Amino acid sequence: MRLGRSSPGKGGRESGTPKEPFPTFAPGVGAPAGASLPANHEPGTRPAPTFAGPTAPALGQLLLGRGTLVTAQLASALLAQTGSDKRLGEVLIELGIIAEQDLVSALAEQFGLPLADLRHRLPALNAPELLAESMARGLGAIPLTTTDPDVLDVAISDPTVQEEVRRAIAYPVRLLLTSPSEVQRAVDKTYRALIGVDREIAAFSSTSNDRSGLPRFEMERISDDAPIVRIVTMIITQALRDRASDVHIEPQDKRLRVRYRIDGALHEVLDLPGEMAAAVASRIKIMAEMNIVERRRPQDGQIATTVDGRSIDIRVASTGTIWGEKIVLRILDKSRSLFKLQDLGMPESTHTAYSRMIRSPYGMVICAGPTGSGKTTTLYASLSEVNGPERNITTIEDPVEYVFPSINQIQINETAGITFAGGLRSILRQDPDLILVGEMRDAETSRIAVQSALTGHFVLSSLHATDAVAALYRFLDMGIEPFLVASSVLGIVGQRLVRRSCTYCRVRYAPSADEIAFFAEAGGSLQRHFWHGEGCHFCSDTGYSDRIGVYELLTVTEQMRELIVQPSPSHDAMRRLAIEQGMQPLRAEAVRLVHEDETTIAEIVRSIYTL
Repeated sequence: MRLGRSSPGKGGRESGTPKEPFPTFAPGVGAPAGASLPANHEPGTRPAPTFAGPTAPALGQLLLGRGTLVTAQLASALLAQTGSDKRLGEVLIELGIIAEQDLVSALAEQFGLPLADLRHRLPALNAPELLAESMARGLGAIPLTTTDPDVLDVAISDPTVQEEVRRAIAYPVRLLLTSPSEVQRAVDKTYRALIGVDREIAAFSSTSNDRSGLPRFEMERISDDAPIVRIVTMIITQALRDRASDVHIEPQDKRLRVRYRIDGALHEVLDLPGEMAAAVASRIKIMAEMNIVERRRPQDGQIATTVDGRSIDIRVASTGTIWGEKIVLRILDKSRSLFKLQDLGMPESTHTAYSRMIRSPYGMVICAGPTGSGKTTTLYASLSEVNGPERNITTIEDPVEYVFPSINQIQINETAGITFAGGLRSILRQDPDLILVGEMRDAETSRIAVQSALTGHFVLSSLHATDAVAALYRFLDMGIEPFLVASSVLGIVGQRLVRRSCTYCRVRYAPSADEIAFFAEAGGSLQRHFWHGEGCHFCSDTGYSDRIGVYELLTVTEQMRELIVQPSPSHDAMRRLAIEQGMQPLRAEAVRLVHEDETTIAEIVRSIYTL
């Protein structure tokens, strides 16, 4: 069995190991006989925790004194905090008044704690032995490497848990403060769910019965402690911790390959013995309520579960290959916070024009792009922008990925007869102001959506197309009359997602000759330095972390309408007119992101080469 990229990585700037190894003993208990303790350590005592003194200023006053916020912003945050159980710092960040690092810096001053920069500090190699995973996640703490053999450095994200951390680690510690997001990343990278998979494989191999061939009722009686059950749970848990959007479980000649799609790119993470393929597929199909007897025809299913306290939905798709059934899991994290429209990566001019467009009382706005280009995220961010108590907003989706408490959402269920076309007809009888159609897949749905836009409703939808102009052609190809398209569509957003360069390990580099040639041909300036991520433990040695959207906004003007209704309008003519009227094409926007050091030329070539 082989684990991919499970080492801490090469991004640390300090030595990866202390001068002497820390003694290993169970969390919360004293040192065993013979364990080496610091010379100044007295049995039964611990260094006193460092708390804010009685004269320490309140957080709000401290931030005011630092000039991080003004009195009006503090008053607004205190008002928003009223009636909630959230701390002031959380409210300030949610309102966008301060950045996370500003809060951490102020809390460090308030509580007298030094700051920890986990970009350049690695977790201790034996961190799981020093602090149990449940305690690390519950307290928001991670043991770090150190050059002092007598004191263990521990990074925490909450300064009020100092005493709990000291009790949990039976060793003299020096506490450092950092952001919750950095601690969360470090914990996820250190406490990997796949660590014990070798033991489960051995346990599976030692059983003489091949459970994959048992009838359905026998499979359902398998204990939750069975090796195959634990292995599937490990795969799903680690996928969520690695921010994977998809899990590919692929049988091959003599192995079962497991790959995660992280930030749009596939990474191989695990090899399982080939004889486990049928059992893994059967276990997942049981969880998704699929037919485990049928192994040749494609099937779809869905799993609702909780991982690490987070509620997730998993869409399951199976298909037969020459080596067995391939399973793909699409992970939808329902606890993930929604993006705001201004956070998607649109340039200011595009954001302003699009925000104005989605506030129209009627008409249609379309998000266009290939699979995995972030169309649904843009649609939800748009809903958040215009949602209010004075509007009746209804969505029809497959599936419902995010739940809005104040919006009516309909889930497609074709077995029950709930389709996009039928559901859209019923929505029109519900007095809607805004309708979101998750995807226009066929001519019937598209025609009803167009008619809805023409009869006084505002419609948001997505469409699979390579760019904004191609989306207009998709409409025409579906048989929608050109004059209806010209009259109903207000604008189309073409989009892609590109990976961001990891900010924790970003360094200068020299692009290849081919990359330089492409960048120059795309209009980029070569009189500059280029930056990329060299790889670290935060980005799993990929050099990339998270993604950012690349957008082009086509506005349907009077000239564009005249061109659409002409017989066989030219794609190039439409594109030239859109650019003349202010549309920045995808490739130009991607070049801008390289100029701003958000991404790399190689990533543009990978994602937006043909445009």
